[in-house]
Amino acid sequence: MAEGQAQSVTLAVTVDFLAGLWGIDAGHGALASLRGAADHVDFVFGVLGIYALATLMRLVLALRRRLVPWMLYGSAVIDMTLLMAVIWSFHLKYAQSAAFYLKAPTFTYVFIFIALRALRFEARYVLFAGAMGALGWAVLLLFVLSGRGGPANVTHDYVEYMTTNATLIGAEVDKIVAVLLVTLILALAIARARRLLVRATAERAAAQDLSRFLAPEVADRIRHSARQIAAGEGDLRDATILMADLRGFTQLSTTMDPDSVMKLLQDYQGRICPAIQASGGSIDKFLGDGILCSFGAARPTDTYAADALRAVDAAAAAIALWNAERAARNQPSIRVGMALASGRVVFGAVGDGDRLEYTVIGDAVNLAAKLEKHTKEENVRALCDADTYARALNQGYVPSGQGERRTARIVSGVAGAVDLVVLVP
Repeated sequence: MAEGQAQSVTLAVTVDFLAGLWGIDAGHGALASLRGAADHVDFVFGVLGIYALATLMRLVLALRRRLVPWMLYGSAVIDMTLLMAVIWSFHLKYAQSAAFYLKAPTFTYVFIFIALRALRFEARYVLFAGAMGALGWAVLLLFVLSGRGGPANVTHDYVEYMTTNATLIGAEVDKIVAVLLVTLILALAIARARRLLVRATAERAAAQDLSRFLAPEVADRIRHSARQIAAGEGDLRDATILMADLRGFTQLSTTMDPDSVMKLLQDYQGRICPAIQASGGSIDKFLGDGILCSFGAARPTDTYAADALRAVDAAAAAIALWNAERAARNQPSIRVGMALASGRVVFGAVGDGDRLEYTVIGDAVNLAAKLEKHTKEENVRALCDADTYARALNQGYVPSGQGERRTARIVSGVAGAVDLVVLVP
């Protein structure tokens, strides 16, 4: 927001500078036609010269991002003073009574100078500029009524007001009221827009933070939900579940200081998770050194099994690269176990109402967890059941090698024998 305001100030000052050039041109016009009115010429020319110098200085400060609030308030005073001085000079330039300048269309520049302050999205500058504009016009009206610039010719006849140098006080009051009303409306609109902008910025930051704690798909689901999310609601999905576990972490953590333990976890998760997410997986939760992921649950897809096997390939490559880096630093290699299972799962919110979380529930989740533990028995790094492997092949998965099939394996906690396919020996 600060950068946008700085750019807006630069734009406003640039327009001010162009207005100053226009004012100087008007001043030269007055100078050319008023050779006998030296005092008035010197006044107009001096005001315009000072204004041009001040505006140029403000432009330089704006470009260098050094404008401070009092300078912005001062710019409003200078703008309105210049405008009123130029309008005031019209009756001298054309040798008319002061009432003549009250009909000058140049009055509408008041609204331009007010609108320029809206670019900062701060109502206080708009209100101040509007107040200066209304005050300036009131001063010009009082000058006319004082008679110092010629007869005021006050009238109540609108036709006479429009066709002669007569003064219709009600019309001039209407201009002042219009300036104040436009200022108030614009200030209210800016204040409301600023609140919406701040709220949108805060919600965007909250959404980014939400995506850090939840899978992006889940965060999107929460943000775009048309109604309040409640526990006990879910969707039935065909999905593949991936369980990953850092081997020997519990024993390893007892020999390391807390910071080293957390650093190891960070390195492990920082390599596994991007590989999973790049293949379309959703991180359901971190279970200490374990990771529960789903494919096709948070975001339905027809290639959930193929995506999951591609994720395992990518994760295995990332772990191999990590171990190569650790070997170069004379650190022990890391072993990660991964297992996949597919089936119908329920994806939804669970909790007690005050504390909710999205998760996946079903036989596939339980089977994936048991298969991950079984990788130790099979002495492999990654495997899946035969059904998941067949689904992946049907969905377009192209294995890098021939997966070793191990039939009729007994898996702890699973009723009956299970046919397995080794993905990473």
